[in-house]
Formats: sequence, structure tokens, C-alpha cells
Amino acid sequence: MAVKHLVIALLASAALPAAAPDSRLAEAMKSKDTVLAGKLLKQGADVNGAEADGSTALHWAAHLDDSQTLRQLIQAGANVNAANQLGVTALSLACINGNSSIVDSLLKAKADPNAASSEGETVLMTCARTGKVDAVKLLLVAGAKPNAKETWKGQSALMWAAAEGHVEASKMLLEFGADLRARSTAGFTALLFAAREGHIEVARALLKAGASVNESLPANTRVRRGGVAESEGNANGPSAMHLAVANAHFELAAMLLDAGADANAAGPGWTALHTVTWVRRPGTGSNAPAPPGSGNMGSLDIVKKLVAKGADVNARMTRRSTAGLSSLNMVGATAFLMAARTGDAELMRLLAKLGADPLIPTSEKTTALMVAAGVGTRSPGEDAGDEKEALEAVKAALELGNDVNAIDANGETAMHGAAYKHLPSVAQYLTDHGAKVQVWNGKNSHGWTPLRIAVGVHRGMNLRSSAETAAVLTKVMKAAGVSTEVEPETNISGATR
Repeated sequence: MAVKHLVIALLASAALPAAAPDSRLAEAMKSKDTVLAGKLLKQGADVNGAEADGSTALHWAAHLDDSQTLRQLIQAGANVNAANQLGVTALSLACINGNSSIVDSLLKAKADPNAASSEGETVLMTCARTGKVDAVKLLLVAGAKPNAKETWKGQSALMWAAAEGHVEASKMLLEFGADLRARSTAGFTALLFAAREGHIEVARALLKAGASVNESLPANTRVRRGGVAESEGNANGPSAMHLAVANAHFELAAMLLDAGADANAAGPGWTALHTVTWVRRPGTGSNAPAPPGSGNMGSLDIVKKLVAKGADVNARMTRRSTAGLSSLNMVGATAFLMAARTGDAELMRLLAKLGADPLIPTSEKTTALMVAAGVGTRSPGEDAGDEKEALEAVKAALELGNDVNAIDANGETAMHGAAYKHLPSVAQYLTDHGAKVQVWNGKNSHGWTPLRIAVGVHRGMNLRSSAETAAVLTKVMKAAGVSTEVEPETNISGATR
């Protein structure tokens, strides 16, 4: 009978609603009502009462930089290691603000200097990101582990400090044993982060501490503006100098060269000289501008600096880059040829002056003239180099000895290029400078003549055509007594590629 009554009592108690948590103090602090918070403390409100997400009054005091109330809460018994649902403690919030006074108060109250969020972000990482060196030192002295990594991207506090450009915080972390050779999941070191973001003073500090000036990403990675993309085969990925140049941090790149960086590093399949060509004129479909960069050095200046430091001005690419929407096979391309691709006559002429051979073609025998005229154009109007710029690049290529009647391994000529890129003025210029209709009026590997391309061909799902270019070609062909009839596109092999 006694057991029966006990069971009934337990069932009855289970049916009662749980007492609502006393979150009044947390809510008062959230509202920045410190007067009410003080009254609630005197009335015995639960100092550790939490809101639905686990935030306590101590969290809000730290977030609001209210050091006086925070100390009162600690004296009243606040749990300094209480975490909300995301694993965030008051110490983490203090570190977001970089408030060394609050960090000190929490650490003295036995807050965990290695507390981490649910994704492994430690309070030291958070503090390193702010760059507030006093707060960083307090954590390190209290036993924070300098080489801990978060679980999302495997980054350490030093990587965060370097990426944000915090020199003194970086030095403090190094003083307490931070590993400057540690790599993130993507393979970045602190120096590579600094190079990518353009933080020259951090890079100097890391080099002084022993970082290798030729540090690079692991094999099978290559630079894409704003990040990296998978590739295959090379022994190394982009170097610190590649990252600096790819993001237009030319002054930092020059500093790396002065510190002994390899001017001919070609880990991703191309050199820094090649990289300059698409940084100057990206042409990435949406016509996004070049990266903003940093420092007082221009792109032509870094080209001169690279060559002065021994860069091979005729180095050839071993892999296509992620530059633009080009369908050009870039293997074998020199920086000169890649400058021609973007209609950059100024850079072409500088490279030639510095010793570039303007006649070196790609592995498919595609010449700089062909590329300047438009060979490799996939989306007219979206590639780098407008009509005026392309015409100047064509003029430069011809002036420097390119053959106007050359044919590459795919049956392409400069006139095919003008048709691809929809450049009637270039088609006329080529004609006026010796382009022979009997040479260029041939089918390429797709089965397309220049006129067929200008009249219209499908590239994927899009029909590309240029009536203006077709008119120039038709006039030239009629004057030469050549038929202007074009086969239906459906009868041409590869027409829908």
C-alpha cells in the first residue's frame, strides 16, 4: 500500500509544470537597465538565471562592456564559465570587444582561458582577431593554448591575427610559442594569410621569426581571385608571392622578393608574371573590378621588379588558370601572350622591352596575335579587353613580328579570333595588314570559318553572332571572289560545343 501511494505521489509531481527559470536579471542586463539589475541582485534574483538561449546576466555585462556590473555579478556568485547554446562564455564576449579589464576580471574569477565555442573557436582566437594585445597576453599568461585550432577550417589564433593584420598580437603569440608553420585545413600558414590579405608588417614579423619566404600552399591548389581552387599535379601550390600578386599587394610582393622569394616560382602552373596579366584586367564574366590591393607600387612596377630579381620573362604556363571565361588552351603561354589575351598593349610592350619573345606560341601553336584578336573568346563582351583595347594589342603583336597569316593546331587564325570576339575593326585591320582570305577562310577544328562564327554559332545554349563583323568579312570575301555562302550550323561538326 505504501508503494502504491508513493507511485501516485510521483505521478502527481511529474504532472506539475516545471518552475520557470528566473531570467529577470539577464533580461534587465539585456535591456541595459543596470538600476533594475542592482535591485534584482539585492532581492535575491538568480544571478545565473538564463534566457532561452542560455545567455546569463554575466554574458550581457561582458557584451555591453559593463565592467562594474560584471564585477558585482561575479561577487554575487555568477558562474564565469556558463556557456550559452553555442558554447559562448562571457570571456568570449569580452574578447570580441578586446576589453582587457573585463578579461582580467573573468580570469581572476577562474574563467577557463581555453574555453571554446561549439565550433572550436577559442577565446584566444577571438581575442587575436581583435588585435588587442593586452587581452591576448592576459589569456596566454593564464594558460591559453596558442596552437589550438578551431574545428571548422583548422585555423589557429596566429592565423587569425595575421589575416587581420595585427602585428603586435602576432608577435605576442609567437613569444608564447605559436607555431608559425602550422597550416589550416586548406593549407594556409600565418604568412600565407598575411600575404593574401596584404599585411606587409605582419609578413615582415613572421619572416623575422623564421617563416620561409618561399612558403606555398600544398600541391594541387591554385590561386583564384579571392581564394583557391582545386587543380592537379604540381609539386607545390601558389607561393606567398603568388598570393600577394594575385590580390594586387604589389608592395608586399616586392618586399618578399627583396627577402629572397623565388621570382620564378610556378607552383600552380604559372608564375607571378603571368598572374599580373589577369590582375590588371580580370574580365571575369560579371566584369568585376580588379582586386583593390594595397601599397604604393603599381602593376607595371612589380613586373619590372620581378624581372630585375631574375624572373624568366619567357616562362611558359604548364596549366590553364582560372582567369576569366576564356576557352583558350593556356598551356605553353608566356606572360606576353597572356597580356595579349586581355588586350593589354601597354604590358605587352613593356614585356617585350624587358626581353620577352613575342613570337612564342602556346602548345597548340596559337600565337599572341591570334589571342589578341580574340582566339579563345567564349563570351564576347565578358572577356577582358574591349574592341579598342583589342585593336591596340593586335597592332602591338604585329609591330613585334607576329605573322598575320599564321594558323594554329586547331585551324584557328587571327581572323577567327576577330569573329569570336565580335571585333569588326580588328577584322578590317587584319585585312589591311595582309591577312589573306585564302588562308583565313578555312574551317577550324569545330568546322567553323570566320564568317560562320560571325553569322552565328552556338556556344553551349547561347547563340553568338555579330552582324557588323560578318559584314566586314562578307565585303572582303566578295572583293576576292570568294563564296560567302555558309553551311547550316547543324551540318557542322562540333557546332553546339
